[in-house]
Amino acid sequence: MSFQSDKEKEQSWVQDYIDSPQKKEKLYRKSLFIVVLSQIFGGAGLAAGITVGALLAQEMLGTDRFAGIPTALFTLGSAAAAFLVGRLSQKHGRRIGIASGFLVGGIGAVGVVLAAVLESVFLLFASLLIYGAGTATNLLARYAGTDLANSKQRATAVSIAMVFTTFGAVAGPNMVGVMGKVATAIGVPSLAGTFILAAAAYILAGLIILIFLRPDPLIVATELAKAEKNLQNTTANVETNHQPFNRHGVIVGATIMVLTQLVMIAVMTITPVHMGHYGHDMNAVGLVIGTHIGAMFLPSLITGVLVDKLGRTTMAIASGVTLLLSGVLAAWAPGESVILITVALALLGLGWNFGLISGTALIVDATTPANRAKTQGTVDVLIALSGATGGALSGMVVAHSSYATLSLAGGFLSLLLIPVVFWARTNKK
Repeated sequence: MSFQSDKEKEQSWVQDYIDSPQKKEKLYRKSLFIVVLSQIFGGAGLAAGITVGALLAQEMLGTDRFAGIPTALFTLGSAAAAFLVGRLSQKHGRRIGIASGFLVGGIGAVGVVLAAVLESVFLLFASLLIYGAGTATNLLARYAGTDLANSKQRATAVSIAMVFTTFGAVAGPNMVGVMGKVATAIGVPSLAGTFILAAAAYILAGLIILIFLRPDPLIVATELAKAEKNLQNTTANVETNHQPFNRHGVIVGATIMVLTQLVMIAVMTITPVHMGHYGHDMNAVGLVIGTHIGAMFLPSLITGVLVDKLGRTTMAIASGVTLLLSGVLAAWAPGESVILITVALALLGLGWNFGLISGTALIVDATTPANRAKTQGTVDVLIALSGATGGALSGMVVAHSSYATLSLAGGFLSLLLIPVVFWARTNKK
């Protein structure tokens, strides 16, 4: 009897959302708010590895040659996590999937701190792999706000989630000095201080999702899709959020995000090391990386509106052009000029922002609630692997050539987005 009662309750709440568009809209806004709150903390956790990961490895290994390895490791770890979080979310909902990813990322950050204290390179590398779960989850969380959004709200929903990541992501790099003093005061190496912040931030983000993301937006969206299909009550003049799976759209969206991630990670990873060679201190590095991360996320509200209004493909082209400008400026800027390096890294973040939001919207457009989380997780695996490749190769390219060569190569590679977009338009006709 209890089982029957639970089934009746489930059918009842699904019917409530079918009967009341206002209730569905209210849940959409509530879910987006919870995601936004978690993203503030998630952004701070993400910033730690970006800012000091390469410098910590440089200090522990005593060479620049492998400075890109930390970024490669935590992006490789994020690839595995993206796959697992995507599957977990598809089976048990966004709440369980996203909360698990953030909490595991927090454990990884704790491991990095212990590795620095014990001076264990092996523990450092293993912990960075685990820390990557937070990086993957921070990106995957952007999808949670789109589950109950209609087609004209999707890019905007992604952008709202991303823009609030800025608060934590910009604060993180600019707290390098403060957290370094905190770390030193408790007997931890200075560079590991930022990972103390990352551990606390990721764990808080996970707890927020675990406790407050109820009802789960993906579960509600999936049940609504099933109910609508069974009832067959949609008409030609009523918009449906449940379009058939579009493999072509997934390929195009994934390609856009993979290319932008590869270029962004490669140039960003090695910039702190490049600046160190010209005598810039950690405050200058924090300023440059903080500005870069701000440009990655802060323009999102405007970008989301532009993607919804001007179209996904138009903004993908804008991404390629912006990344090219960034590469040219980074290559041309004198190493002594913090201002020009900052502008170049800001353009790098902006180009990535255009690509990520337009690509994300294409993926959401091309999927249904029944396969959305799993597909999104798979795509983010490819994004993470491209980031790992960029991070691993960046140090080697600069060691054998120069920072300018790496920047120019990244800029020109980003132009591949333009033929991808034209291919998409040709196949659409």
